[in-house]
Amino acid sequence: MTPNLDTLIAAMIAAGFAGGLVLLGVFVRGVTPNPARPPSRLETMVRALRSPALTSRLAGAVVVGVLTLVLTRWPVAAAGVTALVMFWPWMFGGAKVEAAQIVRLEALVMWTESLRDTITARASLEQAIPATAETAPPAIRPALTRLTGLVRARVPLDRALLALSAELQDASADKVIGSLILNVRQRGTGLAAVLTSLASAARAELDQRRRIMAGRSSMRRSVQIVVIITIGFAIFLVIFSRAYVKPYGSIGGQVTLAVVLGLFAASFMWMRKLAGGEPAQPFLALDSAAIGDADLRVVAHLTGLSAQEAQELTANRSARVGARR
Repeated sequence: MTPNLDTLIAAMIAAGFAGGLVLLGVFVRGVTPNPARPPSRLETMVRALRSPALTSRLAGAVVVGVLTLVLTRWPVAAAGVTALVMFWPWMFGGAKVEAAQIVRLEALVMWTESLRDTITARASLEQAIPATAETAPPAIRPALTRLTGLVRARVPLDRALLALSAELQDASADKVIGSLILNVRQRGTGLAAVLTSLASAARAELDQRRRIMAGRSSMRRSVQIVVIITIGFAIFLVIFSRAYVKPYGSIGGQVTLAVVLGLFAASFMWMRKLAGGEPAQPFLALDSAAIGDADLRVVAHLTGLSAQEAQELTANRSARVGARR
C-alpha cells in the first residue's frame, strides 16, 4: 500500500524531533579541551555544533522548514528549504573561508620573519621555535605551542616539524617547514636568507590572494542574485498559481519535486565552485610524522596527560597523516 502524504509528513516531523534531541544533547554536553593535542574531527564537529552562529542558523532552518511544511504540505520542499538555510554560508559564502586562508598566510609570514630575526640573533632553531611561538599570531599559535611541547619533550626536530605540517595542512606552510627540515638534517648555513626569501614570496602571494578575493566578490554576488530570483519565483508560483503547482501535492509530484530540487542544488554547487577557490594541496610526505609511543609518554608526563589521552593523541595524528595521503 502506497503511503499518503500525511504519513510522510508525520514521519518527517518525528525524524526532525529525534534529530533535535540528539543535537540538544551534543549542545548541552561539555567537552574538556586538552591543549597538549590537536582537536580530533569529532571534537571539531562538536565545537562547531556548539557555536552560537550554527545554533541560530539551525533554529532558523527548523522554523522556516516547519512554516514551509505547514503552508505547502510538501515534505520535500520543507526539507529543501531547511537544507538551503543550513548550508547557505557554505554554498553562497566562501568569502569567510578565503579570508581565513589569508589570515593564516599573513600569520605564517609574520612568524617566518620573527623566526628569521631570532635566528639572526645567533639563536639555534631549537631555541628560536619556543621563543617565537609565544608571540606568534593567534591563527597559528596553538599549533606552534604543540610544536614547542614536542621540542621540549626531546622529539627529533624534523619529526616534530612534520607533525606541525600535518596539523597546519597548508602548502605555504610546507615551504617554510620544508626549509626548516632541510636545515635540521643538513645543518647548513644561510637559513636566515632562505627564510627572508620565503617571507618575501609569501607576502607576494598574500597580495595576489587579496586581489583574487576582491575579483571573486562580484561572482559571489551574481550567484546570490540567481538563487534569490529562483526562490522568489517559486514562492510566487506557490502563492498566486495554486492550480499550476497542484500536481506536486501527490506522491509522484513529491518525487518529481525532489528531482527538480536536486538539479537546482547541483547547479548551485557548481556556481559555488566557480565563485570559490580551492587552496593548494600540501606536498610534504608525512610517512615519518607519527610520534612514537615512548615520545608520547614523555609528552604525557610533561603535560599531565593520562595514558588513554596519549593513545588518543597517537590516533589523532595517525588520522591526520592518513587524510593527507
